[in-house]
Amino acid sequence: MRKVLTIGGFVAAAVLIAFGIGAIVMGVNGRNTVQNSLRQEFIVGSPDMTPALIKAEATKAGLPATISLPTVSVAGKTIDNGAKARAFASYMRIHALEASGGLTYSQMPRFASQDGKGTNDPAKALQVNGRPVDNAARNLWVTETALSTALNTSYMAESLSLFGIVVGIALLLSGLGFGILAAGGALRGVEDGFGFFGKRAAQKVVPRPVPNV
Repeated sequence: MRKVLTIGGFVAAAVLIAFGIGAIVMGVNGRNTVQNSLRQEFIVGSPDMTPALIKAEATKAGLPATISLPTVSVAGKTIDNGAKARAFASYMRIHALEASGGLTYSQMPRFASQDGKGTNDPAKALQVNGRPVDNAARNLWVTETALSTALNTSYMAESLSLFGIVVGIALLLSGLGFGILAAGGALRGVEDGFGFFGKRAAQKVVPRPVPNV
């Protein structure tokens, strides 16, 4: 039994170490893939992508004070990691809100109208070749949403990669610890525990002293 437990300890240690190394390798590869993909897009933050300047622009555009504004500056910086991509996406949202007058996609009318307010009635919309003209601000919002979603996905993917690296390190350390315990004979005492459930130890009978009368 002792030999079986020792071998089992080494096997468990080997499995944990293998999974740990695998998780670390996949996490590093995933993180590198995200960052390389972002670099290939050559995205650079515009000069107004600072908390102070974007706040001034939002106020000038009449956006509600309840809108969440970015708190990290990416002005002039190359967007090459998940954190910068997330910050860039938050600035894009403010730019889209400025273009739409503070309205989101669901709040904007579908078509452009003569008065500039837009309409959902095709008969009242501007016509080109007999077809109503789409609301340009609404189409801009669709484009912004698609791009910001991709950037936020990069942030999520990089975060998951980092989580995988942390988990891999934890598994690797656990496997090494398990192997050290097995090599040091720390599992030998477990055999006594199995023996406790297998059979009951004989009880030693101690004779009671006879009192003197």
